[in-house]
Amino acid sequence: MARELGEMKMTTTITTITTMKTARGFSLIELIVVIMVMGILGVSAMMFFRPAVDSYLDSRRRADLSDMADGALRRMSREVRSAVPNSVQTYGTSCFRFVRTVGGGRYRKLEDMTRNDSKALDLTQPFPQFDVLSPLQAATGDWIVIGNQTGSDVYAGHNRAPLTASSAVDTALATVRLSMGSMNGIYAPFSYMDGRFVLTPKTNPVVTYVCSGIGTSIAGTGTGTLKRVTGDFSGSGTSLAACPTGGDLLAGHVSACRFVYDPNQGATQQSGFVWMELELAEAKEKVRLTYGAHVINLP
Repeated sequence: MARELGEMKMTTTITTITTMKTARGFSLIELIVVIMVMGILGVSAMMFFRPAVDSYLDSRRRADLSDMADGALRRMSREVRSAVPNSVQTYGTSCFRFVRTVGGGRYRKLEDMTRNDSKALDLTQPFPQFDVLSPLQAATGDWIVIGNQTGSDVYAGHNRAPLTASSAVDTALATVRLSMGSMNGIYAPFSYMDGRFVLTPKTNPVVTYVCSGIGTSIAGTGTGTLKRVTGDFSGSGTSLAACPTGGDLLAGHVSACRFVYDPNQGATQQSGFVWMELELAEAKEKVRLTYGAHVINLP
């Protein structure tokens, strides 16, 4: 009996000592060792994953810059292709402007002998009305432009007049009559025989694309902007004397920008060509895109 009690007492003592050792936790040296090991593992993981993360961020940055530059240049090209013939003007290589169009068609050059109410455009004198030989959507106040043969005519107003009324003449033949409220009507070059006209919007017909603040910061980010500035004919002058300010932002982070216009591009010398070059930079990542757009300079 005494032996059994002794064995039980010894077992209880061993269990108590084991429990005390288990409950005392880690020592300071053990914690320091664990922290050092975790630090080494963290640095190793960072050195392994950092290039992959940086590569992903750089790729994402280049993709964003490419989308921004491509979207801006596509919009510019689309508007240039539909500009009024011979209306593109540049000021250096930082900006260029043109007159945008919203429609157009062909006008009647000779009277219809089968009808008494046809209206042909008489090129020998200003004429307040003429018939259009195609379907046309026009709004009151839009500008009618005919035979723009020089870069200053449409800005000076020699060959444009505001539309005051549009009415159907013959629905079967889709003939529409355009009227101009001005007593002088519209002047057209006497030598112009192609019979085409274009419509420009009544508000903000003149569009100017401007690059300003071009440069690169120490961090490798472009400091310039590309903006679209709109305006009316009044006060625009017959030539682009300076790049205007203000406008809507199309692209930021611009580090380089260049616009070049050739009014006689092509074998037939009837097509102008606008060369547009845009470079965007962010955090030392650069994207440079170049677009070319033809504008028909044959009125």
